[in-house]
Order: sequence, then structure tokens, then C-alpha cells
Amino acid sequence: MDQVVKEMPVLDEVKDTVEIVVHIAEDLDDGQRHNLVVALEQSEGITSAEFCPLRYHLMLVRYDREHYSSQDVLGAVNDHKLQARLIGPI
Repeated sequence: MDQVVKEMPVLDEVKDTVEIVVHIAEDLDDGQRHNLVVALEQSEGITSAEFCPLRYHLMLVRYDREHYSSQDVLGAVNDHKLQARLIGPI
């Protein structure tokens, strides 16, 4: 059987989205983690932010590379008086 594989179109918003891992040095409670996620997600250019389940020192952040860089994301976390380091892209 001959099968034709069609290429799916890539949406601009998906194409320009990057996901990185940020290491948070401090131990944050549930409320602090929630506040950080909300604050980051309100930033223009950050698509989503979430902490890894059971690894609350690691945060996944998706952002639009047309508006933000990885250093901008790191700066946004550090603006909350947190010690953070960029681990890298996923």
C-alpha cells in the first residue's frame, strides 16, 4: 500500500515558542510557587509557566522568542528576589 504523508502546517505561535527549564534555589511554599507562576504568565511573551511535579525547584517556562529571550525569563524570575539559574532548553 502506498501511503501519502501530508505535512502539517506549523502555526507561527508554535514555531516561535521555546521551552526552558529554570532552577529555583529557594524552597518555595505552594503560595509562593503559585504567585510566581501567575506573575510570569502575566508577562507579555511568556506563554506558560509551571513547576515540575515533585521537583519544585525546577520550573518549565514557555515563551515567545520574538518577545523574550532566555535571559529575559531568568531576569523575570530574579525580579521576584529569587536565586535562579537557567538549566537550558527542552
